[in-house]
Amino acid sequence: MPIRSKHADVVIPDVDTWTLLFERKNRPFRDDKVIFHDTISPREYTYAHIKGSAIGFGQSLRSSWNWQKGDVLAIYSPNDVDYATIVFGTHWAGGIVTTANPGYTVDELAHQLVDSKAKAIVTQAPLLKTTLAAARKAGVRENRVILIGPDTIDTPVPHYTSLSGYRVYDANQHVPRPYRINPNEDLCFLVYSSGTTGKPKGVMLSHRNIVSNVLMLTRPNEGYLSCGDGTTGSGDRTIGFLPLFHIYGLTGVLHYSLHQGIELFILPTFTLSAFLNLVQTHRITYNNVVPRIILALAKDPSVANYDLSSLKMLVSAAAPLTKDLVDLLYDRLKIPVKQAFGLSETSPGTHQQEWDEWNVGIGSIGRPAPNVETKIVDVGNLSEVDPNEVGELWVRGPNVFKGYLNNEKATREALTSDGWFRTGDVGYVDERGLCFITDRIKELIKFNGFQVAPAELEGLLTSHPTIKDAAVIGVYSKELATELPRAYVVLDGGIDKSSTTADEIATWLSERVAKHKRLRGGVRFINAIPSSATGKILRRELKVLAEKEGEAKAKL
Repeated sequence: MPIRSKHADVVIPDVDTWTLLFERKNRPFRDDKVIFHDTISPREYTYAHIKGSAIGFGQSLRSSWNWQKGDVLAIYSPNDVDYATIVFGTHWAGGIVTTANPGYTVDELAHQLVDSKAKAIVTQAPLLKTTLAAARKAGVRENRVILIGPDTIDTPVPHYTSLSGYRVYDANQHVPRPYRINPNEDLCFLVYSSGTTGKPKGVMLSHRNIVSNVLMLTRPNEGYLSCGDGTTGSGDRTIGFLPLFHIYGLTGVLHYSLHQGIELFILPTFTLSAFLNLVQTHRITYNNVVPRIILALAKDPSVANYDLSSLKMLVSAAAPLTKDLVDLLYDRLKIPVKQAFGLSETSPGTHQQEWDEWNVGIGSIGRPAPNVETKIVDVGNLSEVDPNEVGELWVRGPNVFKGYLNNEKATREALTSDGWFRTGDVGYVDERGLCFITDRIKELIKFNGFQVAPAELEGLLTSHPTIKDAAVIGVYSKELATELPRAYVVLDGGIDKSSTTADEIATWLSERVAKHKRLRGGVRFINAIPSSATGKILRRELKVLAEKEGEAKAKL
């Protein structure tokens, strides 16, 4: 029997993202409320400015490039306070936004430009060389490359505010939109999956997908994020360091802040010191994070130098979070952590813990969001499993994507005929209806027929007093004809990186896990765990390193 939220479904209006954010009648904050603060320049924007500048940018798209409904604009940029103007101006003009990782190479960016059929590109000055090279390779005209950000002096391409027809409109002025949007059918975003296998795939998200997700994820937060006076917004403040090119930042940070009236301090590049300073200086009340930041907050000695007492809650997503890590942070800082779960294909949120239930089933991703059905399925016979049995998580709801762009085969493999999305994530549901994610199907280590979840071992290893960070992969042993779990660990300074230390760590873990989960592939020391911009461990890089180290010799 599919599992549903304990909340009633929310009503999803038949509107697009622009209408939801900028034409709602029950907005609980004023036009002059400052929503976005830059953290590297004096720029800050009110709600009215964001709306007026987005209309102006949408008008300039039409004046400068004859923008048509369904045209695609690529954003290749780190976080910036101008990001919202570009995104929502494109939507106002009937266009689709595709967001690209600013760490992409020329070839990677060119692939996305070609696959999405991007008509124009928005970037920042430091990325201009790569952008222009990718544009030439993808056939995008150079006069359709524009800039955002404060640093645009002496650049060969214009800032977006220089486009023909651009001006900041009065937020109360009615400016007719050029096209009618069908929320169910028209796309608003093409976000690209992380590409753990093959090249990244374009995830087609409709306006209804995003609108439903914003509203669905508001319900479990009601009654907690409400420090304001009813006219100026929630009163909450948060730091926007999660990449806005990624769906976690795009929906959970950008859209959610505008919808709820939350002040957002935009940080282009995360550093722990910058994050801690912003929390202390601006009295940040809550934040979306990833597990690796929770790890830093729990173990880095510099954290003790800052006043973090304003933080009421952290929300963790993008990678599995273990109970050990939640406990470590709470024991040190008394900051509760609730976990959420989602994917690019689900806009992204499907599950989250309640604010007042963060300590119920620690390590759980909570229950389904309103309007979402979930079930755990045996990947062999595709039947639904019993509580506490492990299988693949399937979800269904209005936030599930329309398919992969230009890839019918992948779409058929991911979506069933009756609307279920096969997430590829492994987990189980307990007798309370709480869902737990243990790992990705393709990342599971197979040891003599037993499945070993790397995330579980990583959570234990990072609770070790001398380990700052850890990652676990499977390495193949010809001797045993099976994969063996191997740990790559980052030690605290001053700890001896010797074989004795490695053996001590392996023994310590073996006392805490079943026999098949022991680190038979050994323990290796590394200076830093490779990770993506959203904090996911890049296991493929560790596998390349393991190949260079040679065949695994079984231990223990």
